[in-house]
Amino acid sequence: MRKQLIGTTALMLGLLASAGAANAADLRIGLSAEPSALDPHYHNLVPNNAMFTHVFDALIEQDENQRLSPGLAASWKAIDDTTWEFKLRPGVKFHDGSAFTAKDVVFSLCRVPKVPNSPSAFTIYTKGIEDLEVKDDLTILFKTKTPYPLLPTDLSTIGIVSAATGKFTGPLVFKKAGCEGVESYPSTEDFNSGKAMNGTGPFKFKEFVKGDRIVLTKNPDYWGTKAPWDTVTFKPILADGPRVAALLAGDVDFIENPPSQDLPRLRQDKNVRIVDGLSNRVIYIAVDSGPAPSPGIKGTDKNPLADPKVRKALSLAIDRKAIDQRIMNTQAEPAGQIISTGLFGNNPDLKPDAFDAKKAKELLTEAGYPNGFEITIGSPNDRYMNDEKVAQAVAQYWTRIGVKTSVDATTASVFFSNRGKKVYSAFLAGWGAGTGEASSPLKSLVACRKPDIGYGTTNYTNYCNPKVDAALTEALATIDDAKREKLLQQSLAAVAEDTGIIPIHFEKTPWAMKKTLTYTPRVDQQTMAMEIKPAK
Repeated sequence: MRKQLIGTTALMLGLLASAGAANAADLRIGLSAEPSALDPHYHNLVPNNAMFTHVFDALIEQDENQRLSPGLAASWKAIDDTTWEFKLRPGVKFHDGSAFTAKDVVFSLCRVPKVPNSPSAFTIYTKGIEDLEVKDDLTILFKTKTPYPLLPTDLSTIGIVSAATGKFTGPLVFKKAGCEGVESYPSTEDFNSGKAMNGTGPFKFKEFVKGDRIVLTKNPDYWGTKAPWDTVTFKPILADGPRVAALLAGDVDFIENPPSQDLPRLRQDKNVRIVDGLSNRVIYIAVDSGPAPSPGIKGTDKNPLADPKVRKALSLAIDRKAIDQRIMNTQAEPAGQIISTGLFGNNPDLKPDAFDAKKAKELLTEAGYPNGFEITIGSPNDRYMNDEKVAQAVAQYWTRIGVKTSVDATTASVFFSNRGKKVYSAFLAGWGAGTGEASSPLKSLVACRKPDIGYGTTNYTNYCNPKVDAALTEALATIDDAKREKLLQQSLAAVAEDTGIIPIHFEKTPWAMKKTLTYTPRVDQQTMAMEIKPAK
């Protein structure tokens, strides 16, 4: 009898150990923001970009500090001032077993400008490509109109999809004005349904139930380092409290953006690990500087925001240090520009505007608005750290100087839709420098809106300053790093000179997880399941 009990106990322990091993290879992640789509070319947004890298690869990868390394491109080099040669990685397979070739790269770059209804297009990263020449299945020559040093960086943002997801009428030929030989491209819905989720990345698509879960499984044939997880389930838990509760209850293993007010308590929990680091994300207020009438402005038939003095007054009215201390719980760094400290192009001479309500009122009076006016700030309430609370704080600061301000806070999906329709005279939003340097926010947020060259793709405020564009354009054609950085700094200074945008702070990004896991903070704020490791 004793032997039977011992045998039974051993069997049960074996089964439990086996179950534990299986569970250990499954990872559950609580997302603070849900991707708006699984289409890698649809929306240039951190949740989307982070998700696509699990299934799709780029030619060039970015590490946690946004340094470049080989991806689907094994190597690249500039042959002359306007030609780059890319050698593709041999032996790479898509999830369906088909071979990765140059055709897939061409097809992906052809598709980027053809994605309909993109809230923030990836064309800012493809406009520099004048022509492509396929030398063979694993060699491509990229042609640019002028010297373009950021081509490798830009290509690190573009997910490569399978050309087999398209329909063709003949040979595929890249044309800047519109590629030849393509009858149709996969739709965004084709990606959301899984039909077009055929990548070369470390995970394969299994399931997407919007609002509930995204499930991926390990790609055993991945060309790179294999992920430590057999299955990863991403669960959007947008509310801060429930997301923390899910971690503490063991419903998830890892969460993004634990609320700053909970960090002291979580740091003291012996079962929880917290990691954090300064991000590349600036939180800013954009204001409509175009002609009257401007939506959301009351009390005047003019658009006060078109006056740089008014914009400066609104910036001076904000106590950034107080927001960091009282709302962000020191999880922010006050900002005086749109690229964070330590990244290429940051201008060390640009300091955050010091809180000065008296000077702000004087500027309003000088601009002809001694009694102020009324305005509404648009803001998401579930996208950035304490986004609605920060918007409410800004509204209170503005109201104190005589600009009566209310806040229209909505879910991110509604907010981005409204922003695209230019519903707001002022709005709070964030921008993460996808390239890890200053041209990213400059091109997108404040450059004059010129879709044909990829400028102003996220400029919804009619802001246009020739000084900004001139320095930026020269920088993007300057190979010498030191000269290029100086030009980017000049462009940033021109934005600051007339307060073309109002920076609030740079986020410090926290992650919380079980003590049995580790993660290296990423400046791009992306959560990468393949980089979450079991603690040693």
